This record gives sequence, structure tokens and C-alpha cells, in this order.
Amino acid sequence: MIIRLIKISLLLMILSSCASNTPEARTLQVTEVASTVPPSDTPIPTLPPPTETTPTTVTSTTELVAFGPDNFPAHINPLTAKNVSNPMLLERRPLAVKVQIFPRGQRPPWGVSVADIVYDFYQNFGLTRFHTIFYGTDAEVVGPIRSARLADIILVEMYESIFAFGSAEQRTYSRLFNKEFSDQLVVEGYANCPPMCRVDPNGYNYLVTNTAELSKYATQKGVDNSRQNLDGMTFNQDASPGGQPGQQLFVRYSIGAYLQWNYDVNSGRYLRFQDAQEAPNLADEAYSALTDRLTGQQIAADNVIVLAVPHKYAYNTHPGPNEVIEIMLSGSGPAYAFRDGQVFQTTWNWSEAYSVLYLSLPDGTAYAYKPGNTWYQVVGQSTQIQNDTAGIYRFEFRIP
Repeated sequence: MIIRLIKISLLLMILSSCASNTPEARTLQVTEVASTVPPSDTPIPTLPPPTETTPTTVTSTTELVAFGPDNFPAHINPLTAKNVSNPMLLERRPLAVKVQIFPRGQRPPWGVSVADIVYDFYQNFGLTRFHTIFYGTDAEVVGPIRSARLADIILVEMYESIFAFGSAEQRTYSRLFNKEFSDQLVVEGYANCPPMCRVDPNGYNYLVTNTAELSKYATQKGVDNSRQNLDGMTFNQDASPGGQPGQQLFVRYSIGAYLQWNYDVNSGRYLRFQDAQEAPNLADEAYSALTDRLTGQQIAADNVIVLAVPHKYAYNTHPGPNEVIEIMLSGSGPAYAFRDGQVFQTTWNWSEAYSVLYLSLPDGTAYAYKPGNTWYQVVGQSTQIQNDTAGIYRFEFRIP
């Protein structure tokens, strides 16, 4: 694998439309790693239907890991149940960054595979965007950073995070900065590179951040950047009983935004594939491995959770020239939890009484996440769900 250092010219820009200061040119060294997966324009075929109808399990050869929902040891990350080599990283707030994956030609993103938790949800006009959360690890480069949405407000409250984003629709922007956590918000501005800088590979003007610098910047600005209560999630190396085959899931948000997660037996993780072309019909779908530009590796998850959450148009009853979606991620609702090649029907739960979102089983007991990272696919409660073949699930996104 060839590692090449590229020097990228940074241009500091002011986010506000009324700003007139001249940006200061800065330089950032970015290490790019040659990818070991197929290039982003190579279609990935759909996996054949599983031949087994019994749940796929992974036999653990390591010591049993079981933590949560509270009383996490000081060196254990409560968002992953992983041991943190530098426990001081946990003595701060989580860092959340808003990351784009559209337009398709500007992939892959930077740093998202390093995140502890990622929420992937509908933004507007058929597209999705990531809310990435870093806590037990840092990433040198995360981006491209784009504008926030209303659902980000709930997630900042949920994880008590510092949130970096690139502006927002005016009403969303006002709601963000009228919240009690407004001092935890970081947007691009004059002389704040680092932590938010511009890079320009291949003629694109991307906004990126370094999570360690982001945390340092917030502290210097007077944010209470102390450890927060992140209790709520329960982890166990061994899966709960009652799982069904769940080796593959598709989520289709629109003709231009669709994805699949495929279970990889060798790694015990789900691998992410993303739309490679417009697909007016299901037969037109084509997939590419979604990689991380920071690591050169395909994005993978230990847990993939599909959350069914009420969606509505925030300021109108139908899509308009400025579509704004409200996602009511509060209370509880149905969820499909994928781990170890199995799927569990669960309930997602969050209220102000709990620090983070967690899952429960039908009998009311806590659902055990697999230790590691988690990706949440947020869909509407009107989403159509198909499970015509054992182990394969398809979620067709709908807004009422």
C-alpha cells in the first residue's frame, strides 16, 4: 500500500453571508492511503440469497465483554464498550460533525469510519447526510462538512456534544442558536482554522475539521468541555437469544439515494455499499463500496440499527422550494437491530431522562449492542419493510 502525502492549500472562508473579511490562506498536510477495495465507480453485485434459515452466529474466542447501561469503567467508552488507550479522551464532550455523501461524484468522505456512532437520515429532496459522533478516538480529517438539519438539534441534546457544521437553512440556524447548547456549536468563521479549514483536492473546495483541534478550540472558547453522562447503551459480546437471519439489508430513500449493508463473516461486521447511479426502478440499482478517504478502507459497522421515526414537513404540508423535514426522534418506536448476521426486532427509546438513545427487547429488557461502532439508519414510520427471503431486508423510505 503506497502512502502519499499531499499538500493541500487551505482557504479560510467566512460562513455568514454578510461577512467581508479576506480569508487567510492556510496549509494542511493530509495523508491519503491507497484504497484496497474496488474503485467507487465499480458496481457491487447483490449478494445471493442466504442458503441457511438459522441465525448466523459468531463464536467469541475472547473474554466476555459486557457493560452498561451505566457504571462504565473510566477507561471504557460508553458509546462502544471498547477500551480507550488514552482514557483522557473520555474526559470531554463527544464531537459531532455533519458530513455529506452527495453529490455522488465527490465521494468518498473523510473520517466517518473512525466515528463511534453515525446517524444517516433524510435531509431533503431525496438525499441523506451523516451526523458523525467521535468520542473514544480522534480523526485527523473529517468531512466534507455541510449544513445542519433540524434532527441534528435532537442529536446534540442526546449526546451533549460539540457540533461542527456548515451553516443551515435560516429557520434551522435560528433554532440551533436559540438552544441552551448554542455555545457548543462551531461554524466556519474568520480565524477559526484550525479547527475548520478548507481543502481543495481536484478543484473542490471542501470544509473539513480535525476532531482533536475541534475539542481544543471549544475549550479555548469557554465551552464546558468536561465529561458528560452518556449512560444508556448496553453491550455484550454474545448476542441476545431470539435473533433471526439478518445478513443483508437495503435502505432506499429515493431514486438517487439508496444503500446496502452486507454481513461479512470473516470480520463479523457489516460492509457499506452506496448508490452508483440513478435508479428509477429497483432493477436499476447499482452499488459501489463506500470507502473512507482517510483510511482507504471500506466503511464497516459492528451494529446497524434501522430506526422507524415519525417524519413530517416542518413548515408546509408538501415538498416546496425549501423542503424542511422534522424528524421526531423522541419517545420510542420500532427498530431493527442487525449484529453478527442476525436481526432483532426492538424498540428505540429516548427522552430527556436518559442521556443517549438505547434499545429494548419485546419483553422490556435491554437489547445488547455488539461492542464496537454503530450506524443508525433513520427511516419514517410509513416506510415499507420487505423480508421475502430469509436474511434479507429491504426498507423503502416514505414520508406521510
